Amino acid sequence: MLKTVFLALLCIVKPVASWVNFFDNLSDAAISLTDQKVTYDPTYVTIPYPNGDVAPDKGVCTDVIIRAYRKVGIDLQKEVHQDMVAHFDLYPNIWGLKKADANIDHRRVQNLMVFFERHGARLPMTLNAADYKPGDIVTWDLGHGIVHIGVMVDRLSTDDKKRRMMVHNMGGGQVLADCLFNFHITGHYRYGKVKG
Repeated sequence: MLKTVFLALLCIVKPVASWVNFFDNLSDAAISLTDQKVTYDPTYVTIPYPNGDVAPDKGVCTDVIIRAYRKVGIDLQKEVHQDMVAHFDLYPNIWGLKKADANIDHRRVQNLMVFFERHGARLPMTLNAADYKPGDIVTWDLGHGIVHIGVMVDRLSTDDKKRRMMVHNMGGGQVLADCLFNFHITGHYRYGKVKG
């Protein structure tokens, strides 16, 4: 009887530990991107599929998310494309496209927001810094129709140690910044998979 209970507990504890490791790894992956010199460049380019990427010295805010997830084994280019092919009408129709485009769809904040929400990853948006954990994805409205996205990491704000920092690219490359509450938050997500 005790052996059965112990084995049952192992089954419960192992996935929890795997989830924690996944999001810690995603945080580490995002931080590692800050070592890479990247020029902000929103130019549409044709890229391979799956696992395609723009040139490593180019990118926008969504490329931070794509690259961090790819480092932990998730190809959002493929996942977003497959979901958009199957459910194109559920995604924003603000670019005039008639079908999914694997070169660009995953590189648009609005599409990532829909994808994360469709896959049950949406979390409450609050003004409590403690509600945001390493590996969380945050989107913002910067005004004038400009949207932005970043990934939360396990580093704390340098001035007061009260907020976790973000890795994002707002034009200055893939940087680590204390910017969680600098803009109007429009989305808060926690998306991941445990392999094995």
